[in-house]
Amino acid sequence: MPGQLLELHVENFRSLRDVTIPLGPLTVLVGANGVGKSNVLKVFDLLADVIRTDLEPALETRGGFDEIAFWGGPKPPTTLRIRLKATWTTHSSPNAPDEYDLKVRRYSAPSNKDNGRYRLTRSESFQFKRTRGRGRRITVSGERATVVDTRPSTELEGSSEFGIRRLSSGLSTLPRLASTEGGSEVSLVADQLSSFRVFDVNVDAARLPTRLDLRRNDLSSSADNLASFLFLLSENTTLWERLVDDARSVLPQLADIEFASVGGRADQVSINLVERGLRRATPLADASYGTVRLLGLLALLYDPSPPALTCIEEIDHGLHPQALQLIVNRLREASALTQFIVATHSPALTDRLQPEEIVICERDGEGASLIPAINTDEVRAIVEESGDLPLGELWFSGVLGGDLTGDEL
Repeated sequence: MPGQLLELHVENFRSLRDVTIPLGPLTVLVGANGVGKSNVLKVFDLLADVIRTDLEPALETRGGFDEIAFWGGPKPPTTLRIRLKATWTTHSSPNAPDEYDLKVRRYSAPSNKDNGRYRLTRSESFQFKRTRGRGRRITVSGERATVVDTRPSTELEGSSEFGIRRLSSGLSTLPRLASTEGGSEVSLVADQLSSFRVFDVNVDAARLPTRLDLRRNDLSSSADNLASFLFLLSENTTLWERLVDDARSVLPQLADIEFASVGGRADQVSINLVERGLRRATPLADASYGTVRLLGLLALLYDPSPPALTCIEEIDHGLHPQALQLIVNRLREASALTQFIVATHSPALTDRLQPEEIVICERDGEGASLIPAINTDEVRAIVEESGDLPLGELWFSGVLGGDLTGDEL
């Protein structure tokens, strides 16, 4: 993978009052319903929306600051913060990562400028490593953005300033900067974040024939173009044979996967499943829920050109337990091309993970998510003390947490 997110820090976003989450190529959020797993994914959805529409529209779409700020505790928070560390740009490394920090502050006093509503301000900072020195730092505050650049030849700092709209985000506006002022670096960060997707197979839509569009080679986040995506993927013989073999290993009655044009139209394609013992192929429209969802996940995991970050909620939903080891293996392989954040409350799936792949999620008495509830070293120590019992068994029994109470805010 060319680079990846290393860490997410969030303050006062929904149930995430104050969490710092380490992220690897494959990170699996393990916890009961309502502990905040989905809110972690919603952070990235917010950032992607900020890039597409800017900060103020992204907040308003979600009901405004008060709707997304932490609801627990004795009084409402006045600050929301999101900070990322990553290795996306050329000279970054785990020891000298790219850093992005966004703070949104709410002022309760009405302002005539804001039509009597509360007033918001934002501040942002970007930090990028250069070949020498501290690198390039970009700060955004009020209506001013400042670029500070350590010059490798002299180790002296040069700076420049320019205007920016009061609630505009640097993620959406600064990519237009010249490359000498950090535009290319901010653009790379924005591109990585904007490619984020939460993948969740819409089984009813995935069953249907889809239009074959040779200009589009990506799998949609709901897999509603599953037939056309698999058809294009089948042109890569090696990938296709592996995918079909995987499907056969979970669906023993499956002999092959075929495609057919719909109604004589060459631009409409459907999927037929050739099953042993049957005289005719089974249209995907008549296949079981689990079969359709399995094919959607395999399509995702064999995507040769995935986005930088893929999130999957309740990945085990609808799958037979014998499919879980296969899915975990393919997740690990696919994480060489895209970083995964996966949410689950399945002990059977968790059993198949390594300590460095899981993040235990809980909630405290005030509704705040505890993520991670225990760190990786503690997980390893508990596994060793238990005599190497599977992680899912340890979590479900409560040894690794497993608080089954609480409703997600």
